Amino acid sequence: MSRLEQIEQFVRDLEPRELAEFATWFEAYQARQWDNRFTSDVQKGALDALADQALGQLRAGKTKPL
Repeated sequence: MSRLEQIEQFVRDLEPRELAEFATWFEAYQARQWDNRFTSDVQKGALDALADQALGQLRAGKTKPL
């Protein structure tokens, strides 16, 4: 059985309260992972071209209010 299959089985076996606690923890974990990746991308300049394009469209009046 793979590690992923073991995790899946473990999650299936959790009691409802434990599953709720795990879900809360995992959601926070995923958010931290996303934040870390985003921060890394910003520091590397990986989003600079996209930001420049968006700002250019804003300056050119090619945007709509949300």
